[in-house]
Amino acid sequence: MNKGISDLNLDHEAIHTDFKKDMTYGEYLNLDKILSAQERLSGHHDEMLFIIIHQVSELWMKLTLHELTAAISAIDAGEMQSAFKKLARVTKIQSQIIQAWDVLSTMTPAEYLEFRDDLGKASGFQSYQYRLIEFALGYKSPHILKIYEKDPDVHAMLETALAQPSLYDVAIRALSRAGLPINPELLDRDFRKTYEGDPTVAAAWETVYRDVETYWDLYQLAEKLVDVEDWLQQWRFRHMKTVERIIGFKTGTGGSSGVNYLRHVLDHRFFPELWELRTSL
Repeated sequence: MNKGISDLNLDHEAIHTDFKKDMTYGEYLNLDKILSAQERLSGHHDEMLFIIIHQVSELWMKLTLHELTAAISAIDAGEMQSAFKKLARVTKIQSQIIQAWDVLSTMTPAEYLEFRDDLGKASGFQSYQYRLIEFALGYKSPHILKIYEKDPDVHAMLETALAQPSLYDVAIRALSRAGLPINPELLDRDFRKTYEGDPTVAAAWETVYRDVETYWDLYQLAEKLVDVEDWLQQWRFRHMKTVERIIGFKTGTGGSSGVNYLRHVLDHRFFPELWELRTSL
């Protein structure tokens, strides 16, 4: 007993307490900036919840983009194992964002109405990081860029991302590199347009799934892509149900149709052939 207390005291004595010349934990993480960024526009208690949930989601989206961008580069370079690790991390991040909606759903419609008008026309629909994620996954919407004209730097970033090959585009390139017959027009197409599907891609993926041993890396890639889309659609669904729970079918603060818009995007497939082959196999 006494020995345990003595060891604990020695441990306390070893803890570094003089930070006059050393960087602190708070300085490393810029906590002064992060923790002072919750500026409520109303006096309502629950606005703090609303702000923090959305800020946390934006941080997770930043990490998602970090991983997706690296995964796209890795696949294009043929570094599949590196890409798999990054895509696996993306799905874990998505599970965290889904849980954020569970916390937000503790806010009732009456509580949200107390500060909703203070938001003006600001809306999550305007999240440029979410648009970047959509672009990285292949859902390209050039018309949406008008929303971001107020910030030239963000607008330029989105324009650049719009023209880049998506995660699925580089996966299709990987199919071609493996010797599978792919429509050559797909390999250097206009990446500003959303991919709509192609019979040669469908046939290539079916070959992969029917000969897993030969195409093991491509098979793993396909399943990682399905994981990413599956989790994203769960996030979209949880978003839709949280919005419906709090504001019903009201128009969103940014002018979108709210729940109806969120229901519509649930029908979109980022990697269509990978879902269709579940039926064709």
